[in-house]
Amino acid sequence: MAEETLPGTADDGPDSIVLHVDMDCFYAACERLREPELEGEPVVVGMGYEPGEGHGAVATASYEAREFGVESAQPISTALERLPRIDDLGPDDDPAAAGHYRTVDLDFYKSVAADVKAILHDCADVVREVSIDEAYLDVTDRTAWDLAASGDRTLAEGFARYVKQRIAREVGVAASIGVAPNMSTAKIASDFDKPDGLVVVRPGEVRSFLAPIPVEEVHGVGPVTARKLGSLGIETAGDLAEADASALEAEFGSRGRELHERARGYDDRTVTPTGRPKSLSRESAFTEPTDDVEDKREVVRALAADVADRARSRGAMYRTIGIKVVVPPFDINTRATSLSGPVDDPELVESVALDLLDAEFAETTVRKLGVRVSKLSFADADQSSLDGWESAGSGGADGDGRVSDETEASAAADGDDEPPAGREAPSRGGQSSLVEFD
Repeated sequence: MAEETLPGTADDGPDSIVLHVDMDCFYAACERLREPELEGEPVVVGMGYEPGEGHGAVATASYEAREFGVESAQPISTALERLPRIDDLGPDDDPAAAGHYRTVDLDFYKSVAADVKAILHDCADVVREVSIDEAYLDVTDRTAWDLAASGDRTLAEGFARYVKQRIAREVGVAASIGVAPNMSTAKIASDFDKPDGLVVVRPGEVRSFLAPIPVEEVHGVGPVTARKLGSLGIETAGDLAEADASALEAEFGSRGRELHERARGYDDRTVTPTGRPKSLSRESAFTEPTDDVEDKREVVRALAADVADRARSRGAMYRTIGIKVVVPPFDINTRATSLSGPVDDPELVESVALDLLDAEFAETTVRKLGVRVSKLSFADADQSSLDGWESAGSGGADGDGRVSDETEASAAADGDDEPPAGREAPSRGGQSSLVEFD
């Protein structure tokens, strides 16, 4: 890409310029790429779901489908109650009140994502890929905070608009982009005006932009911390910025001071290229807490399949399989099983996750479920399935290769919070209910 053809290539200013690029309803957008007739129609993409069936969970619901109350992470059965499958309509049914259901096709979505990420890497020297549909870009050396010749926008805004237009023109999907001097503010900005949004927060405007935002949207604040902050009278980022930093540190430890700084617009993290993760996970929140056994099992099956697929796509094996169960109001329970060696076995992930669920939580009312694989290994191995590993003669395992069940204590007060980097915060759109929880 010839840099001289890009908008916004003036001399660098003193402040970093970070873009957070978040694809809108990415799976549904991909389905519309291969079926253009779905444009403008309600589209529901399901995990662990086969055409004509009522099992599985919603991975993505288009904005049109959300108008009917369909949301990410819902059981497909609930989605079908709110938005019938168009293929099941009778002659007297209204097609305007029905939706198009498709199954997750990760290979196809990854191919589309690769096209998007090729553009991102072309437009920035440093890219941190957070997930299949999300990335941070440091474009400090490509543009500037100076005003364009028109005087009504910054060069950085023009650069971000150029990135959006390239993605739309060359790939055919929409992206929302937040532009800010740091990662946490850019993340919030990208969620601020979905879908197809572009929000620019200039260096001198960060604190005023953040001030009215609900405190749970501050990057790194999850439900438990938000509830604790609320009990202290802290409801917005502005309240958090005005709070006493020492008191916050006494209440929350070092995280308290860190969150205080972020609410004030300070975030000294730099965008770094994505490295190898220590664990991979997904979690789903129910619209309403449920004790329905099959609904819970459906979601766990779908999450297990997704996590195992992500591990395999990254060439990762794992030695620990675990679940997370959030019980109303916000009691967090995590359980895990350690294996006798690193494996790549999607069926085992599902089996272990369901066993852990059934052992203690079969009859429990839950509001959120998660599945995680950890103790990852990326080294090449002759055998990547459990059976193959056992045949190597390690011994010491039960018949299914498990060594022990690790019953982890309920998480600490901040255990329900997403980590400060590369995780989803409460969002106005996209696939925000499918988040990494470790």
